[in-house]
Amino acid sequence: MTTSLERLSSHACFGGEQHFYQHASTEIGLPMKFSVFLPPQAQQGPVPALLFLAGLTCTEETFMVKAGAQRLAAELGLALIAPDTSPRGDAVQSLPGATASWDFGVGAGFYLDATQSPWNTHWRMESYLLKELLPVVGQHLPIDLQRLGIFGHSMGGHGALTLALRHPGRFKTVSAFAPICAPTQCPWGEKAFTGYLGPDRTTWLEHDATVLMQHQPIAPYPAGILIDQGLDDKFLADQLHPHLFEAACQAIGQPLTLRRHAGYDHGYYFVQSFVSDHLAHHARGLGAAH
Repeated sequence: MTTSLERLSSHACFGGEQHFYQHASTEIGLPMKFSVFLPPQAQQGPVPALLFLAGLTCTEETFMVKAGAQRLAAELGLALIAPDTSPRGDAVQSLPGATASWDFGVGAGFYLDATQSPWNTHWRMESYLLKELLPVVGQHLPIDLQRLGIFGHSMGGHGALTLALRHPGRFKTVSAFAPICAPTQCPWGEKAFTGYLGPDRTTWLEHDATVLMQHQPIAPYPAGILIDQGLDDKFLADQLHPHLFEAACQAIGQPLTLRRHAGYDHGYYFVQSFVSDHLAHHARGLGAAH
C-alpha cells in the first residue's frame, strides 16, 4: 500500500534539502508530521540515515532548527529524520489529561504503544515509527533503511535506547543525549508508564533501557554506545540515572562511552555542543564517513 506524503515546506541547506512533511497515519489514526534533511549525496542515490527522537514538549521541528546538525550531516552524507513526539490535533486535545501537564499526553509520547484507555487509540508511537514512518520514508525518499542509526535527547534518548534494544538488527548504531535511562525509577517514567501502561509495573520493564540491557544475552552493540550527559543538568539526579545504565552495560560487557560534561545543562546548547561527535559515531558504524 502506497502512503502519500504532503510536503509542507522545503529549504535549501548546506547543499542538501530540509523538508517538512505531513501524512495520514494508520497506526496513530491521525495526521502526523515529521522532518527529513537530505544531504547533497542523496541526489546520486540512497544514503544512510539517522532517526532522531526529541524530548518532552518538542516537535518534528525542534532538532532540525536547534541542533545545528545539518552542516556535518551534509559532509558525511547522512540523512536526518525527526518525527513529532506524540499525536496532536483536535481529536486528542479534548482527552482528559492530554494537555494538563507538559510531561504527559501531547508532546510526551515516550515512544511506546499505550495499552490503557483512552491513550491506546492514538498513542502508538513505537508502532508508528517502526511499522509506518520508516517504511514510508524509505518508500518515498532516497534513504537506505539497511544503514540506519538512532539517537535522541532526554525522553527521546530513552526512546533511542529502548527501541534499539527492543528491535535487534533494525538499527546499526545508537547514541543519546541526557537520556532517561531508568524510567521505572524516576517521576517522569512513573507518571507516563502509569498512564500509558497501567499500574502493573512488570509491564513497564519492557520499556526501561537499564532493565533491557540487563537482560541482553550478549553485548548488542559491540562497536559501542555513546551517551553525553551535562553535569549541570537539573534533571540528572532525579530523572536520568545514567549510572544505572552504565552499570548494566558493564555487567554484560557492552562497550559504552558515557561522557559527563561539567557546566552543561539539559537544553539544546548542550546538544549542539556535542552533536558532531554523535554524527561521527554513527557515520563510522554506518560506513558513511569520508
